[in-house]
Amino acid sequence: MLVIWLSLTRQPIEIPVEHGDKLGHFVAYGTLMFWFAQLDARHRIRLYYAIGFCALGVALEFAQRLTGYRSFEVADMGANAVGVLLGWISAPPRGPDVLGFVERAL
Repeated sequence: MLVIWLSLTRQPIEIPVEHGDKLGHFVAYGTLMFWFAQLDARHRIRLYYAIGFCALGVALEFAQRLTGYRSFEVADMGANAVGVLLGWISAPPRGPDVLGFVERAL
């Protein structure tokens, strides 16, 4: 929900670096994929998550075009897709098992 709201709000978060908006897209979608990849390690399920998040990014860009106060950018879709890919790659078994850690700690 936060990604949807941030994508459609009149006052998006400004990241004060060159191409900061692309960095924001990359981090948001990478975080989404990393988190959801924690829930299921099966390749097929992760593929469905990845396709869904990429589709969400495309749909939100088209929704931004309709707002009149946000802009449509294909490069944002690319940043979203790269974030999804790197979120998947950095999830277990290659990356940290955050949910496993929390379960063991509790």
